[in-house]
Amino acid sequence: MTARRMPRAQRREQILDAATRAFARAGFATTGLDDVAEEAGITKVIVYRHFESKNALYRAVLDRACARLDEAVGSDHFDDTSIPALVRAAAADPDGFRLLFRHAATEPEFREVAEALAASSTEVAHRNLADRIAAGPWADWAARLVPAVATEAVIAWLDAGQPDPEHAADRIRRAVHGVIEAAQP
Repeated sequence: MTARRMPRAQRREQILDAATRAFARAGFATTGLDDVAEEAGITKVIVYRHFESKNALYRAVLDRACARLDEAVGSDHFDDTSIPALVRAAAADPDGFRLLFRHAATEPEFREVAEALAASSTEVAHRNLADRIAAGPWADWAARLVPAVATEAVIAWLDAGQPDPEHAADRIRRAVHGVIEAAQP
C-alpha cells in the first residue's frame, strides 16, 4: 500500500471519509484502525499521525457529521426549509447521518452525542411548537416526537434506497405534521 503525499488537512478529510464509511458499515466495536486505513488506501501509521486512537477518530467523525448537519439545517429554528435541508444533508452524507442518529446511541462511549442531539432537537421543537400547541404534556410529547419522526423517516428513506427524492421531503413533512395535528386538542 503506497500513499501519495497530500496536504495534512486533505489527508485528514480522506481519513474521516474512509472512517465514516467503515464505521457505518460495521459499527464502532468491530471496526479497527486497520479497516479504516485499508478503506482510505493508506497505512495505519498514517491514521495514527492524525488521530491518537480509534475513539478519537470516531469522535472526529461524529463531530464532523454534526457540523455538516448544523450547517445544512441549522440548530436554532425549524421552519418549512428544515425538512428539505435535512433530507439533502442526509443524502449528501448518508453514512454520517446514520452514525449520528442510529449508531452513536448504541455505543456507550458516544451515547452522549446522540442524547445531546435529541435534547437539543427537542428543545428547538418545543420552542417552535409553542405557538401551535398549548403548553403541557401533549406539547412535551410532540416536541420529543417531531424530531424523532423526522430523523427516523429520513433514515428509513435512506435505507429504502432514497426513492423519489423530489418528493421525499414533502412526505416526511406530512408525517411530522401528523404528529403536530395529533398533539392539538
